[in-house]
Amino acid sequence: MPELPDITVYVEALRRRVVGQAIEEVRLKTPFLLRTVEPPLADLIGKRVVAIERLGKRIVLELDGELLVVIHLMIAGRLHWKARGAKSGRGDLAAFDFPAGVLSLTEAGTKRRASLHLARGRASLADFRRGGLEPLEITLDEFAARLRSENHTVKRSLTDPRLFSGIGNAYSDEILHRARLSPVKLTSRLTDAEIAKLFDSTRAILIEWTDRLRAETGDAFPEKVTAFRPEMAVHGRFGQPCPVCGTPVQRIRYADNETNYCARCQTDGKLLADRGLSRLLKQDWPRSIDEVI
Repeated sequence: MPELPDITVYVEALRRRVVGQAIEEVRLKTPFLLRTVEPPLADLIGKRVVAIERLGKRIVLELDGELLVVIHLMIAGRLHWKARGAKSGRGDLAAFDFPAGVLSLTEAGTKRRASLHLARGRASLADFRRGGLEPLEITLDEFAARLRSENHTVKRSLTDPRLFSGIGNAYSDEILHRARLSPVKLTSRLTDAEIAKLFDSTRAILIEWTDRLRAETGDAFPEKVTAFRPEMAVHGRFGQPCPVCGTPVQRIRYADNETNYCARCQTDGKLLADRGLSRLLKQDWPRSIDEVI
């Protein structure tokens, strides 16, 4: 799922291309994408884009007449910028025609999770706000108070949109590795020093990756948006060496996600139980990284 750095770069690329331009046509390829009926899709035609912003993991296009287009890419949704007249791709779900080009929304796979909402008036954005604090706009005290407001694993807290905005599975792995914290440590057991280090790591990772993606994209449109990048320390790097200590990166699998971590750097050598595999192996499940390398 595109997260804060990815969405930020999307927003910046869109601002350069469509702010000040009017929507000429909207082509919806599947009715399941559009989740609202009022205002109608036809109301967008002829309306000029006046602003674009990030709202958590959503992208909001503000048009004339206080019309709002709210896009949530979810896990597999992506945006593309094409020349006028370009043919529709196999995975296209919607296309917005502008004088300068075409903005298309695609979604890989068969699960249709991406969404498009239309709304009117900025007050309606309250329906899409999950309550999470913006991690780059808060103080250490605000970060600590929100982290301790509920007792969850630190991984869950970082990725909970009710607590913090824009952080997902990928960058939380990177943040926790930088902070040298176990993803399953409970927030109630974090010391002040650990929270301060987590705060600094959160800011550093999000800023570093936003800057990296900006440099990689340049003036082009971001077309290689992915949660799996070779430059990452642990996320998506199961079995590969940790860039700090060289120990093979470990993982915990659950549902459609997985948590990646370094046992030496983050859990004092302890292997975290994988819900499926550890139950299968029972007593044979290794307890430390030394038993598997």
